[in-house]
Amino acid sequence: MSKDGDKVILIGEAAAALREDFLHWQCRLRQMAMREGGGRPSAGMRPLIFSRDDRQLAGSTVVLLHKADPSDSTAFFRHQVLKTQDPVERWEKATEHMAAGYFQRHRDFDDTLTALFGPANELVDQLLNLGRIYLDFAELNQRYRLLCQVRELTEHEQLFQATYWHNRMFNPNIPAGIRVISFTPDWGRSEAEAGFDESE
Repeated sequence: MSKDGDKVILIGEAAAALREDFLHWQCRLRQMAMREGGGRPSAGMRPLIFSRDDRQLAGSTVVLLHKADPSDSTAFFRHQVLKTQDPVERWEKATEHMAAGYFQRHRDFDDTLTALFGPANELVDQLLNLGRIYLDFAELNQRYRLLCQVRELTEHEQLFQATYWHNRMFNPNIPAGIRVISFTPDWGRSEAEAGFDESE
């Protein structure tokens, strides 16, 4: 895979096909994680973060994939969090919900990914200062290197709320002042590699 993805330019159908393949792959991984992994994020859901000059900025970082309209799932997660204080019950409800048909149709999902960070996380400011970074995903002999625009979400935005309540389902100890970052891929400057050897 190219070390300088900025030189790779996909147009039209090729960029759309890359987006489609990535969303299909992500939905497959996430459904498997819910059904077989107890909801724990697998490797392909935790990309490495690189600068555009190929400096690794962060190790495995859990990112979330959202429905194009996340309002129903956000309402479900919020209701479950407020319904019970039992973290085990919350976890079970979340995995049960998402193991069913949640990830069945990849075309229901948007391509903007999000991640939640603690209030004192210096990486957030570093990413925002850079503006564009790479997310490097790898699992099941497949690899994607996505050039993404980075933006900090405000609390009133839908994807902030979706990210917060999703995380609260799995982690009851989220501190005040968390920050949520969105990563929007530039599909024309992103790449995929099939047959990638994860042991390399």
